[in-house]
Amino acid sequence: MRSTLRRTRRTGLAAAGLVPALLLTGCSTAWEGAAGEPAAAPVQDVLLQPLGAHGPDPFTDSTVRNTAAPAAPDRGPDEGPSPAHEVTGSTPGLYGGTRAVGSCDVERQAALLAADRTKARAFAEAAGIPEANVASWLRGLTPVALRADTRVTGHGYRDGRANAYQAVLQTGTSVLVDQYGAPRVRCACGNPLRSPSADPGGVHQGDPWDGFDPDRVIVVKPTASVVTSLVIVNTSDRTWIERRTGSDGDEDREPAVAPACDPDTCALTGSATPDPSGPGHPDSPAPVPPEPTTPDPARPDPTTPHPDVPDPSGTGGTGTDPTAPLPTAPDPDTEPAPDPYDEPLPDPFAEPSGPDGQQPPDELFPAGAVPDQPETFQG
Repeated sequence: MRSTLRRTRRTGLAAAGLVPALLLTGCSTAWEGAAGEPAAAPVQDVLLQPLGAHGPDPFTDSTVRNTAAPAAPDRGPDEGPSPAHEVTGSTPGLYGGTRAVGSCDVERQAALLAADRTKARAFAEAAGIPEANVASWLRGLTPVALRADTRVTGHGYRDGRANAYQAVLQTGTSVLVDQYGAPRVRCACGNPLRSPSADPGGVHQGDPWDGFDPDRVIVVKPTASVVTSLVIVNTSDRTWIERRTGSDGDEDREPAVAPACDPDTCALTGSATPDPSGPGHPDSPAPVPPEPTTPDPARPDPTTPHPDVPDPSGTGGTGTDPTAPLPTAPDPDTEPAPDPYDEPLPDPFAEPSGPDGQQPPDELFPAGAVPDQPETFQG
């Protein structure tokens, strides 16, 4: 294990010249090739940030309160890499804290940013919020501490703007998480946090702490909907605490239904508490809307009788004998036979159409002589 970390350090020192350029690359910058196509994402090294370190290019002074840092869940010596590298933000035991005490001073954090408008503007841009909402947005976050080494996208403040970089935060780091359970601010430096890149492809920069294992680093997956509380581990007595999201710990209580595992041994397997319906996290893809339930007008409802189907009683609503045969419906694909009664009949009282003394047209009389036929037709 130690040999692996030494190789990581030596590789990191060799690539140290790349760090300034990488830190100046914002996460929202789009590179384009000659043909206008997006170029491949640049390789980004991952900065190791111990829990007590101020970090590069801090936005503010530290707002961490003197609380006990939570320990990582116990792991046996023979256990291999964790099967869950991505953990949902509402997973019980993902975070820790002290009962009735927040791990960060939220009001101090808001005051430090309000005192510098340029920093506040850069902070808002990196966090993805309006500049006017920085203070209210911070007050809606929840102060907790990490219980696992966590990879994030951090943002340092340099030359009046926020610069993105990939980082791993050590277990015990005080953070502010949003209503989707995702870390959004590192309290030791006031730097905004976002979801990490899928695969930075670089090496770890900095000295690893005791117990650091790249295979045990997790990524927090924001919940698909808003959560109203988080179930965290009490660092003082190793019990469970239910902390309402957006509170400073003053409303902490015991969970109505405690998790089925012990806080010391509860593995971060990614199982999350049920989430109520709500909007998605800004870093998550938009949910797919459900298909409409209205029936297709071109496809009739099978439960609705067809208008051409006879009455189920067999009477058609007339009260006639149901056993009587029904008339055969005409074939719509054939032309109907002419009605013999549609031909007009000659008027027997009408005058002959021929001249006087001449016989009317032949079509009114049969061919040939008729015995005893009068000269004129009598009605």
